Amino acid sequence: MTFEEYLTQKKIDTSAFRKGDERQWIALEHIFLQMHPKSFTAQKLYLINPLRRRYPLIESTSTGNDSQKRAVRPRPKPKS
Repeated sequence: MTFEEYLTQKKIDTSAFRKGDERQWIALEHIFLQMHPKSFTAQKLYLINPLRRRYPLIESTSTGNDSQKRAVRPRPKPKS
C-alpha cells in the first residue's frame, strides 16, 4: 500500500494535503514507508484526525445526469 492509497482510505485529500503542508506530508510518508499501516495509524492517530478535518476527501457522486461533490465527514458515534 502506498502512502497516497493510505490517505485516501483515511478520507484525506492527498493532493490538497501535499500542497498545503508539503513538509509534513514528506515526513509522514517517510515514516509510513518504514512500518505497517496499522502501526502507523496507532502511532499517528492524533495527527490523522486533524488532517482529515483539514483536508477532507471530496468524493464525486453521480445520480443520473446530476453530478454532485461532497466532503466525506465521519459520523458521530451514538451515545449509549
